[in-house]
Amino acid sequence: MLATIINVILVLIGSAVGLLFKNLISGKLMSVITHALGLCVFGVGVSNLIGTRDMLCVIVCMVAGTAVGSAIDIELRLEHAGDLLRSKVAKGDGSSRFTESFVSASLLFCVGAMAITGSIDAGLNHNYTTIVSKGVIDGVTSISFAATMGIGVAFSVIPVLIYQGGITLLAGWVGPYLPEAVIVEMTAIGGALIVGISINMLGLGKEKIKVGNMLPAIFLPIAYIPLANWLGGLFSGLF
Repeated sequence: MLATIINVILVLIGSAVGLLFKNLISGKLMSVITHALGLCVFGVGVSNLIGTRDMLCVIVCMVAGTAVGSAIDIELRLEHAGDLLRSKVAKGDGSSRFTESFVSASLLFCVGAMAITGSIDAGLNHNYTTIVSKGVIDGVTSISFAATMGIGVAFSVIPVLIYQGGITLLAGWVGPYLPEAVIVEMTAIGGALIVGISINMLGLGKEKIKVGNMLPAIFLPIAYIPLANWLGGLFSGLF
């Protein structure tokens, strides 16, 4: 929970800065800072990815998980959920601007691979690097959001605390029952997804990488590792 609390504090600080200095913040500056953060996120992802002890597991789970996620089209469903919420709050009374900024910021800070992978990593490994990195990104983003959309952005910390904190606690409860090999490969796959996020932040690809569709890959080592061990023992006994 500590990493999520840091994330919350950074969003609150960013919101306060955005509200206080909204007339001094340029879009060009925000763009340059985003690129700088993208490079840092790339480093976080690579450091997690190179920790793998079974690259074949990472490859198989990434391919299979992405296939499943693409078939379900998780990314599109998340976008539709966001559009639906925005359309609901766009209508209404004078408080709609507050509600719209709250919903938009909440979706941005909660619905993403980095929130999930970081929370799982914090719960399983007590490694807060990913969530703290995400917190810095959220804090910078909240400056821009608060400057343009208002104080509702600050209240997005409530769903962030519940959502990320809940995933972290759940991962912490489940973690002791998972073999170390499974945790290592889940962390490595999470690192691969974070690299994808950094590429999107840097605008390096011709098209945006649909990282949301790759999320099922994180959980596949839970099945892959026991299956691979069983098959290895079976074939070693035959020859």
